Amino acid sequence: MSAVRWDLFCRVIDNLGDAGVCWRLAADLAARGEAVRLVIDDPSPLAHIAPDGAAGVEVLRWRDDVALPAEVDVVVEAFACDPPPRYVAQMAGCTRPPCWLNLEYLGTEARALRSHGLPSPQLEGPGRGLTKWWFQPGFGAGSGGLLREPGLLAARAAFERDAWLQSMGWPRAPGEQVAVLFSYAHPGIAQWLVALASRPTLLLVPQGPAQPLVRAALGPQLRQGALRALQLPWLTQSQFDRALWSADSSVVRGEDSLLRALWCGSPFVWQLYPQRDGAHQRKLQAFLEHWAAEAPLPRAASEWFVWWNTEAAGPPPRRPDAGAWRAAVLAWRDRLAQQADLTTQLIGFALAKR
Repeated sequence: MSAVRWDLFCRVIDNLGDAGVCWRLAADLAARGEAVRLVIDDPSPLAHIAPDGAAGVEVLRWRDDVALPAEVDVVVEAFACDPPPRYVAQMAGCTRPPCWLNLEYLGTEARALRSHGLPSPQLEGPGRGLTKWWFQPGFGAGSGGLLREPGLLAARAAFERDAWLQSMGWPRAPGEQVAVLFSYAHPGIAQWLVALASRPTLLLVPQGPAQPLVRAALGPQLRQGALRALQLPWLTQSQFDRALWSADSSVVRGEDSLLRALWCGSPFVWQLYPQRDGAHQRKLQAFLEHWAAEAPLPRAASEWFVWWNTEAAGPPPRRPDAGAWRAAVLAWRDRLAQQADLTTQLIGFALAKR
């Protein structure tokens, strides 16, 4: 059976978010034998997160005159980015058009999940006569699932933290815990660092908005009390995953990093992109409700999620019991791992509509 051919369109808004999700999907599809063309308006983030590319993935810079190859079976637009009108018109002109999907942002609220699998007939414009299908990633039954490549959890289980940290030049001292901070700006970071400095801690800070905030709070030596921080260079996605695997706890931002922290199985906090209308607060609340419905989540852990997503935050709440927090993460991770992953569901959905 010949490979199914996919065109995946991506516009970069948050360069490590949109590009990161699309690259993981493209690479996962290709690893399963599919042929993928990633059409992206700004491929520069890929030089950091995937400098070696992936077999079976062709990267093409987005242009308005990009053409529809005759052999394409599935067209995915990530996050309602709308392929170029000329390309859509070519789809409409096909005797047997490719399956056209809109891959949405990760959904936590019920209203978002209700859109999964729904058709959107195109009644006007260059795609008139076509049907675009909504594909909604999510945590519960009835959603499109979550990105999780085959073998991920086995690789996590076999991971040797100290050997990897040593190989990267970031060895931890005896007795040090490891934390990862990959966040947006937050007014309470300095206070959070003070709390973290109460016990020996190696803090890994990947590239992003947190780096200058940590430098300002800790000074040029990047030390305070029992805390020492390392400001990391750009990491590939594989390296970022392993940094999370090395951590006893982590703070992550965005949807791709959320899922990687969840599959890691260690205590974590998710900081959502703040929105003026408070939509991020509603999304966070729905996320915590999903979690609580599947596995007990310590109240103190919920308070950390709320604190990291409150702009006018006061002092950090008391730190949750690490064992209970880890158990809650593992319980939900193991429940979610029983569901079909997003790529498996996406392939099945597209072929059924094709």
